[in-house]
Formats: sequence, C-alpha cells, structure tokens
Amino acid sequence: MCGFIGVYGPDGVDVAPAIYEGLLAIQHRGQDAAGIITFTDIFHVKKGAGLVRDAFSETDMLRLRGNLGLGHVRYPTVGPGSLDDAQPFHVNFPLGVGMAHNGNVTNFLELKEHHAQSSGTRLNSSCDLEVILYVFVRALSERVPTGRLVKPDDVFAAVKAVHQQVRGAYSVVAILPDVGLVAFRDPFGIKPMVMGVRQGEEGIFYAVASESVALDVVGYKDHQDVGAGEAVLIDANRQVHRRAVSSKPHRPCIFELVYFARPDSMLDRISVYKTRSRFGQALAQQWKDADAPRPDVVIPVPDSSRDAALAMAARLEIPYAEGLVKNRYIGRTFIMPNQGSRQTSVRRKLNAIPIEFKDKNVLLVDDSIVRGNTARRIVRMAREAGARRVYLAVTSPPLVSPCPYGIDMATKTEFVASGRDTREVAAALDADFVLYLDREAMNDAARAGNPEIQQFCNACFTGEYPTGDITSDVLDRIGNERDHSRQKLFSFTG
Repeated sequence: MCGFIGVYGPDGVDVAPAIYEGLLAIQHRGQDAAGIITFTDIFHVKKGAGLVRDAFSETDMLRLRGNLGLGHVRYPTVGPGSLDDAQPFHVNFPLGVGMAHNGNVTNFLELKEHHAQSSGTRLNSSCDLEVILYVFVRALSERVPTGRLVKPDDVFAAVKAVHQQVRGAYSVVAILPDVGLVAFRDPFGIKPMVMGVRQGEEGIFYAVASESVALDVVGYKDHQDVGAGEAVLIDANRQVHRRAVSSKPHRPCIFELVYFARPDSMLDRISVYKTRSRFGQALAQQWKDADAPRPDVVIPVPDSSRDAALAMAARLEIPYAEGLVKNRYIGRTFIMPNQGSRQTSVRRKLNAIPIEFKDKNVLLVDDSIVRGNTARRIVRMAREAGARRVYLAVTSPPLVSPCPYGIDMATKTEFVASGRDTREVAAALDADFVLYLDREAMNDAARAGNPEIQQFCNACFTGEYPTGDITSDVLDRIGNERDHSRQKLFSFTG
C-alpha cells in the first residue's frame, strides 16, 4: 500500500510544491521512501529514503521545475526496500513516461520472466511498477510511430494492454511530456483513486491522488472518483478524456476504510470518518447482543480506532477516555518492515495514563488484529497501568488470509486468529474477552456511505479473492518473495 499524487498545472507554474504538500498529507500510506518527478524539457527526479520531510531539501525543490509532475510515498510489499525500488520510475525511450502506483502486481515474477525471455528486457529493480510501466510504454509505442502525436485512443489502448496483461490491484498515475497526465485504476477498482480540479489565479489545475485529503490540502474542492477499470487523460489542451477501459464488478478494498485511509478522506464517495463511526455503532450492538461484560471505560488504541471507540462508548452509554498517548514522531507499526521493528515501535509509540486504567474494567477498541504481537503488548500495558480486567473490541472481523494486493499483512500461519475461536484468541492475547465486528455488519456500515457499491474486497477475512486468479501457489510465491526481500533488508540493516 503506497500513496501518490499527480498534478498538471497551467504553463509556467511549478507543481512540485503542491506535490510535496500532497505527499505530506498521505505520509501515513508509506514511510520507507518518497520521490517526485517533474518535466520541463527534461525529466527532473528526486528520490530519498524515509519521510517526505527528509527526502527533499530546499535545493531539490528548486530543481524540480515544471507544470507536470507526480510524487509517491512507498510502503514496500515487494523488494528489499532499497532506493532502487523507490518510485516514481521513468523512461526516455521510445516515449518519455514517468509513472507511480499504489498496489501490487500478483503476476510480477511471471511477467518479469516472460519479457526477459521474449524481448531480452531486464528490469532495474524489484518494484512491480516497472512491469506496468514496461507494458504501458511498449503498447503505446506500437501504436505511435516516431514523430506521430499521441491521441486519447492510443493512451486508452495502452491502458487496455495493462489490464489484459497485468493482474492484481493497482491504481496508476503517469506523466507524458507533450501529451498530459494519465491515470487509471485496475479493472476491479480495488485500489482507490480520486481526481480534482481547481481554478487558481494562474489558470486551471488538475490532480489525481490516492486519497482525497491529498487534494484537500492543496486547495482542490471538486473531487470525483476514478471508476473501476477507468482511465483518464488530461491532454496538453487541458481537455479531460475519460473512458471505461475494462468492465468488472467494482470491489474496493474494505481495509482502506478499516485502517489505512485518513478519517478526513472520501473514497468512492464514502466518508472514512462516518464509516468508522458506523463500525463502532454496529460493534456496540453486538456487544449488547453477546451479553458481554460491562466495562467501566472505553479507550481507543490510537489513532484509526478513535472514531469507532467514540461511537461505541456513546451507544453503550459508557465513559470514553484517552488512556493511551501516542508519540506522533513514531511511524505506523502496521507498516514497519519486520516484526522486530514493530515490537520495538509499540514500546516507543504508546504510553498508558495510569489514572484511566487503575482498578477499572477497560474496553480497548482497535481496528484490526494481525499477528497479535501489538495487541498483546497493549493488553499487557493496560494491566501494568492497573486495569482489573481488559476487554478488546475489534472493528473488523478476524484476519485469516494474506493480502496479495498490496498490504503486507502476514502469511496464513502468522495470523493470531487462524485456527482459533474468540476465546482462544483472547487467551493468546492475555485479554479477558475479545469481540470482533461481524463481517456483514462491517460491509453494511461501509455500504451505507455509497449503496452503489454492492461488494467490497473482503479477501483478508474470507480468502476469497475477487480477481479470481489467486491460488495457493500464487500466495506461496508472493510470500517467498516477501520473505526473500525481508532477508535482504535485514542484511542491509544488520
């Protein structure tokens, strides 16, 4: 899971500052590396490890000239996380294209081997974006002989080629000199994408991003979602061309709403904040129906469970308290590259306020439990702060299946809920009681924001993958690649 923003501004306006601000707004989507590419008469590129604020200097920003550009924050799911895998990527021949994406190509290794054998092409990284870029550029160059102008039909045909060859989940933004800004979404629309337009003093600006908040912070008020299988071209005359290139059932990722997206974002016309509040309301009703123990206080595990915890406390008519204080200079533990760093980060990230726990039966509300190591540590923290009993309510169902679409959750054997009922999970976490949100209740709460979405991708909760091509062999191959990448990372950092 990564984040991007692409901007096409009026002639003579440098868009890199707006891209930088947009990347800061979606820093939560990736903390491994950041990059920006712009274009004048040449491509200007800067990539750096770590956070956005550390990746770019004032000198870098002055060098990133041009009214057409894009930026990316990386969270590695494939590759060792080195700067070789940092996005954006670009090519100069046979056509100039800069590109970034969010998601995961499930047949990456297959495509990598196929093109190496068929054309001798050698990739320069372990990043799956590179095969998307290669397929797109090759398809486009076959339709556009040297010297001929690229037309909208050519761009849409190249996107069609990507849809036909590249499997998985991805949303993509690209800049093409003398052509414009291109954006497209995978046929099932699993990964989110929003576009916006604003009128500035200098003229009209267009932008696309992974979340609407990236557009909000740079002044875009008019948002529209890019549809499942849809491609958008904003051409050199600032004309917007949109086309449904592929037709598949829309299956947006539910985990964006559960955990990943910022609460102030809108995804597929669904408010993340409102959805999480509905999760909390539904979970409170389940708590009542299950005749669960009555707690003295509801405390969220900050930050993504806060909205649900507030709603749950209100529905249960139980006091709400902020009993866990988050160190905001520590990254999100879910997207740390390895388990050791996750456990260390929990100790650095959260600290309990003892007066909110002492001699109380405490209901902790969290958004999800993956391996259980973080949850176990937080339960222990609550007990050490003086809690009599510790209950845990989770605003999503048990996670039991790996995600091949770009969330580096776990292998199937690592999930704490795999092969366990809720009592066994509670015992594994040292909690007195655990309750998960029912899956249909979760989907209903999300669908209430946009009834046109009939189903969400629930693969991590069910093992049923919407693309229809995920087998145990594919999962094993992806898992092996991730394990190999982690080993490389350990050798780099050890």
